[in-house]
Amino acid sequence: MKPMSSAEARALFLEFFEEQGHRQVASSSLVPANDPTLLFTNAGMVQFKDVFLGLDKRDYKRATTSQKCMRVAGKHSDLENVGPSPRHHTFFEMLGNFSFGDYFKRDAIRFAYRLLTEGYGLPADRLAFTVYQNDDEAYSFWVDEMGVDPKRVARLGPKTNFWQMAETGPCGPTSELHWDKYPERGIDDIIPSLEAEDDRFLELWNLVFMQFNRTQEDPTHSGKFDVPLPAPGVDTGMGLERILSVVNGVRSNYETDLFMPIIEATQRLTGDTDEQRNANIIPYRVIADHVRAAVFLIADGVLPGAKGRDSVCRLVIRRAARFGTKLGFTEPFLATVADAVIATMGGHYTELVERAETIKRVITQEEERFRRTMDRGVAELEAALAKLPAGGTLSGEDAFYLKATLGLPVQVTKDIAEERGYTVDEVGFAKAEEQHSIASGGGKAMGTIASADLYNDTLKSLKQGGALPETGVAYNPYGDTDTQARVLAILLDGERVTNAIVGDKVEIVLDSTSFYVEAGGQVSDTGVISGDGWRVEVEDTRRPVGGLIVHVGEVVEGQPKEGDTVTASVDADRRADITRNHTATHLLHAALRAHLGTHVQQRGSLVAPDRLRFDFAHDSKVTADQLRVVESEVNDIVLKNYGVVAKERSLSEARAEGAMALFGEKYGDRVRTISVTKDDSRYSYELCGGVHVGETAEIGAFIITEEGSVSAGIRRVEALTGHKAVAYIQSKLDALHQIAAQLGTTPDSAAARVNALQDELGAARKQITALQRDMAKTNFDRLMAQLETIEGKQALIAQIDGASPDTLRDMSDWFRSQVKSGVMVLGSVVDDKPQLVVAVTDDLTKKGLHAGNLIKQIAAVVGGGGGGRPTMAQAGGKDAAKLGEALEAARQLISAAH
Repeated sequence: MKPMSSAEARALFLEFFEEQGHRQVASSSLVPANDPTLLFTNAGMVQFKDVFLGLDKRDYKRATTSQKCMRVAGKHSDLENVGPSPRHHTFFEMLGNFSFGDYFKRDAIRFAYRLLTEGYGLPADRLAFTVYQNDDEAYSFWVDEMGVDPKRVARLGPKTNFWQMAETGPCGPTSELHWDKYPERGIDDIIPSLEAEDDRFLELWNLVFMQFNRTQEDPTHSGKFDVPLPAPGVDTGMGLERILSVVNGVRSNYETDLFMPIIEATQRLTGDTDEQRNANIIPYRVIADHVRAAVFLIADGVLPGAKGRDSVCRLVIRRAARFGTKLGFTEPFLATVADAVIATMGGHYTELVERAETIKRVITQEEERFRRTMDRGVAELEAALAKLPAGGTLSGEDAFYLKATLGLPVQVTKDIAEERGYTVDEVGFAKAEEQHSIASGGGKAMGTIASADLYNDTLKSLKQGGALPETGVAYNPYGDTDTQARVLAILLDGERVTNAIVGDKVEIVLDSTSFYVEAGGQVSDTGVISGDGWRVEVEDTRRPVGGLIVHVGEVVEGQPKEGDTVTASVDADRRADITRNHTATHLLHAALRAHLGTHVQQRGSLVAPDRLRFDFAHDSKVTADQLRVVESEVNDIVLKNYGVVAKERSLSEARAEGAMALFGEKYGDRVRTISVTKDDSRYSYELCGGVHVGETAEIGAFIITEEGSVSAGIRRVEALTGHKAVAYIQSKLDALHQIAAQLGTTPDSAAARVNALQDELGAARKQITALQRDMAKTNFDRLMAQLETIEGKQALIAQIDGASPDTLRDMSDWFRSQVKSGVMVLGSVVDDKPQLVVAVTDDLTKKGLHAGNLIKQIAAVVGGGGGGRPTMAQAGGKDAAKLGEALEAARQLISAAH
């Protein structure tokens, strides 16, 4: 065996099976497609399930994959073993090869044995094998055909060596390949050890032979209901983590390059020595495993939440954060660890790199959310445990309370309880959770979206019950950002419920709100709704039907209930950034009309906290000078501190006063106008329902960052204001100072210094070009000494290192000027790519020697093509290693020409 990296071990497997005629198929998502029976993809065969069942056809009969897998729930859950065990993980990669009615047991066994012994270099005397007790065929293949000593092959029962998809349906025997960790125990102990499933062996590879269709349930595995399949298949799986640990001679998967960079990233943050880390290794392992799982889950679209797959993503992040406290972390740190996961795995799974920022943002948000309530949750758990007798059991009701009210996952509760010598009533917890679902009116499938009927029914019910007037929810986003209100309805998973718990994604209806609902380009407000002992973080505000406003968010603490009195607080800092940008769009509109013409009309906009975007009618690019004038004028209005006045009036009155309306927008009889005015001088006057600053000075700096085309006749300007504009200016100044320092000058002189350097560089390039041409001419003159005669024709055939296509072309001219009658073929390698040139004197072209035809045949040797005139032709290729072969082919072609 020789040590391998994970990339090498993965590639060796896939390339081996490609050489055996298998199609390399990309890993499918961790979220199974069209399979509601599975929470996550937990094996390589999942994406081929319909193929094995005959419901899907592929254009290949052999496949190989490295499949992303998760095992965190049900009988396959490895969660509790993660950390203490050196080999168990939540997320792992399963290497597999598959046959769909093609090869069967003989080839599957042969492939596996060859790859382990010849490919990975595992000694044959360190391997042992199992087959199903009734599978004489597989046993014979191992012993008689592969020559394995019978003392290394155990015949075991259906518990370990028979696979079935369900009680009925496809099924078949299996054969496992095991690594002997303790060969000193001798060959006579192999079969007893495999039968006892003791610690001597590590299972590496499982070969599943889909041989039968079970027509009836058969608990005794008598086989009398097993009908042979018309096209039996093969499904195999080998954990990348395990084979990697074996070939590298380490006892733990965590010691391989799949985990050590992640563990070391955590260690750099703690400052522990290697000895300190190894003495407290379990938290390091849990963090590495769980962050790895979270990274892949989020990349595949699974976000932290309260139910189903989302709850698993939440669990691994929160459990990692909790183990982080055991290492002394008091602030979010998991995103830094996630960087190491992305760096380690992103080469093969490029989606991690593409979604890196989203992954880290989601992890940090969830970690921050958990930390807000973790200390209280742990303190309440400690208090509950203190009331129990030594070795006692925490009730399911208490465990559910900690999850429902404080967001402490039951697995974290269980971890802490077990660390202190207690247990948790998990059956009681499940019962309490089910009772809550029934009592609250929930229980639908995870992630169900509220329908229009639900919104209409909710609004109708609230009106009929007198909770809302006919006009609906009282809406005033223009006053105080805090509103005292009452919870009228809670919508969860497509149903109206009476209460919710921590982690639930809810839509809350209040009797009144100051949260702005997205309209006119301005995005919705976010913020917090707080009740007695509970809090919901609002991430969006919507008006699904007229008169009904829902606050979309997640319960982060406590249990909100219908009828609760609350404070609904808009995120004031975010709102302030939005209002700056909204008023700035009005100023930008007015400035564009002033300097480009009154034909400029708004065609769309985005008013967000971090930027503004303004689309407008204009038939040509806005020049840099025009943008500078517009930007300057907007800043001038800001500095002069114009007043911004909002007023409601009739549509006819507003239009009579010259208020601008949004193109294509429909307005009611009463409208809201925004006027930007100073000393009876009105700069801007528009119809607008958005939220604005009181005075233009609140906008701060205004910076145009981009101008471009959206479509024919529509231009787009993007800009920043306030904090973002200041940050933008600062970043540009920092860059300018760094450039000036590198140039050895001041910021004011940087442009002049760059111009001077460009002049110097241009002159140097001209000089280099001239020198290179002189050197090329000298080299060519030396080459002419190699002039040879082929079938009466003078010929120059040679390879020149580093000659560019332009230099080769010059050499063709030099050749034809020095040689009255002859042919030249030169080759060169530039940036690992072969280049060729052929030159033929005029007299030989008349005799049928054509440079273009000649080079086509020569270039084909290096995997390229080309052509040209009768006297000169050029070509490129792909395989530089065959350049010498191409030049020899030229010599043969010239010799054959008459």
